[in-house]
Amino acid sequence: MAQKTGVPISWFPVPDESELPENLQGLFRKAKENLGFVPNVFRAYSFRPERLSAWFNHYKQLHVPTDNLSEAEREMIAVAVSMENGCLYCLVAHGAELRRALGDPVAADRITLDYRRAGLDERTRAILDYAVKVTKEPLECTPEDIERLQGYGLTLEEVWDVAEIAAMYNFTNRMSLACGMIPNEEYHALFR
Repeated sequence: MAQKTGVPISWFPVPDESELPENLQGLFRKAKENLGFVPNVFRAYSFRPERLSAWFNHYKQLHVPTDNLSEAEREMIAVAVSMENGCLYCLVAHGAELRRALGDPVAADRITLDYRRAGLDERTRAILDYAVKVTKEPLECTPEDIERLQGYGLTLEEVWDVAEIAAMYNFTNRMSLACGMIPNEEYHALFR
């Protein structure tokens, strides 16, 4: 399957929607209702339908905001990790989601491209620094990293969420890169 530009959305076969189990056809319908399109990551992951279901359920759980870790901060983790990994798909798709969550497209684009120079407060910078440490230097993670984030008001469960979101995007980035996933063209214009 290719986009309007003729670029395939994945190097692996992309099944026709009608070939998918009903629950995934329902997911695709819901995406069309909410976004106006089906994210290419859904289409690409549908090569292994049971894994798409598991991945999406995990994704949904990780993006539920909590008292001290907002929806926008969770998207910031996604883009910070994705920038470290050079994942085009996630930078474009989650950059759009960050624009929506923040309601500030300029700030969202700056955070997506270089959170270190985006003028973030110390707390948010610490969250993203930890996510990047999990990505680049996981052997360097220490109990002090956990304590530092707790010092900024995150619960122990929310610090876990930062690590788990970072780990999930490391997985997702690597699958996207290994499959040659291309983001939907529609993402580029969203929430500007």
